[in-house]
Amino acid sequence: MISIVMNRMRMAVAMFFASVLLGSCGGGSGGAGPTALPGPVVQAWVTTADQVKLLARDPDLAFGSAGAAAINIDVDATARYQTLVGFGAAITDSSAWLIQNRMSSDQRSALLAELFGASPGIGLSFTRLTIGASDFSLSRYTLDDIPSGQTDFALAHFSIDPMRANVLPVVKSALRLNPQLQVMATPWSAPAWMKNNGSLVKSADPTNLGTLLPSAYNVFAQYLGRFADAMQAEGVPLYALTPQNEPNYEPVDYPGMLLGPAARATLIGQYLGPLLAQRASPVKLLDWDHNWDDPADALAGLNDTVAQPYIAGVAWHCYAGDVGAQTTVHDAYPNKDTYMTECTGGAWAPVWADNLLWNVRHLVIGATRDWAKGVLLWNLALDENAGPHTGGCSNCRGVVTINSATGVVTRNVEYYALAHASRFVRPGAQRIDSSAGVNGLESVAFRNADDGSLVLIVANVAGQARSFSVRQSGQTFSTSLPTGAVATFVWSPAA
Repeated sequence: MISIVMNRMRMAVAMFFASVLLGSCGGGSGGAGPTALPGPVVQAWVTTADQVKLLARDPDLAFGSAGAAAINIDVDATARYQTLVGFGAAITDSSAWLIQNRMSSDQRSALLAELFGASPGIGLSFTRLTIGASDFSLSRYTLDDIPSGQTDFALAHFSIDPMRANVLPVVKSALRLNPQLQVMATPWSAPAWMKNNGSLVKSADPTNLGTLLPSAYNVFAQYLGRFADAMQAEGVPLYALTPQNEPNYEPVDYPGMLLGPAARATLIGQYLGPLLAQRASPVKLLDWDHNWDDPADALAGLNDTVAQPYIAGVAWHCYAGDVGAQTTVHDAYPNKDTYMTECTGGAWAPVWADNLLWNVRHLVIGATRDWAKGVLLWNLALDENAGPHTGGCSNCRGVVTINSATGVVTRNVEYYALAHASRFVRPGAQRIDSSAGVNGLESVAFRNADDGSLVLIVANVAGQARSFSVRQSGQTFSTSLPTGAVATFVWSPAA
């Protein structure tokens, strides 16, 4: 009896292992075939054109062995390009004044933690300061203003005191929240006494253009160097400096200064470049800081054999031309860096959905595909009246709006466009390869240096919903996006 039972047990065990073996080989009539083990888990964060989802966490996805869909984005983490400084916006005088003076302490702390802190904050890691006033200041000033008719070549009156009440406290708070924050700075005008028209703004005489006096090149370089030293002493080291904001434009109602390519090359090559090169703490010197529509002007400084060694890269604005100009200059000088340093939304573009796609397509995706190491929007914060401002843009929009009476914050479309990158792409990440312009899906991909995680940002510009797959290292996940939506996908690839 025992032998019969033992034989039956042996037969049952044999049949079990046979069934397992057949199943693993796909054998057996009508069998379901193999069940693939899931690959890496993919987090998905989505913003939709109708604002129903605003950087909302969707259900996780997973890579598997299924083939690619008809619409597919390939991601290749072995093809690596520029290293990212990050994404952010300018802490203008107006932005800092609102944060310091129109918010309670609790409101201020919460907003700065949200903007500059790590997740659940959006991790802004790049910012821009103005050296003296811009249109988004409460008055016109520089850091060495003296009575008309006088000069100060010794810079005896130089002071960063105008920054102490508002700008410095905000920047220092941001640095405490994100020690990786990189700060660049730009003058809108040299002090009036350094200029041929003696004014911070355009002269009423159209023939008297406001530019830097040849006799002031050296002192203006010293002025900018003194600023870098003063900020270093305050615990706000500068990452980069440009010698002039929008050097081809002289405003009539806020500070500005014309500084053509020959003048910039002289200033950089003979004065500012050598001065900054002597500093113990390096500061990158960026040229141009103006629009995409004039790559020839951006190339002029790089073509100057004296100035070129001191120019670390080129800064760009978005207000005219095409983002492809960045690649034109990069291809001519691939060892020089590229940065997008100013772009703003405003009331002239009132459709939220259109603005979402424009910002993501041209700045988050376009600018980085065209070699930008950093992407900056203009004002970090403005009030409900698009201010405060002194001349200039009367209908610009900040990344956030701060109600000047209550301190309540409204997150604008630019906030979400930035956050789709800044929250997930950390400083030190490298751009990696991803399929470009696939059936109305535009994308860019990055690899974070600290943990090797991959980030893919996709915008659906097709005009209709799109189902698609993403393939990386032979595995694929599938998903879909409604028209006008933006998604960020994050995963850690299998070892």
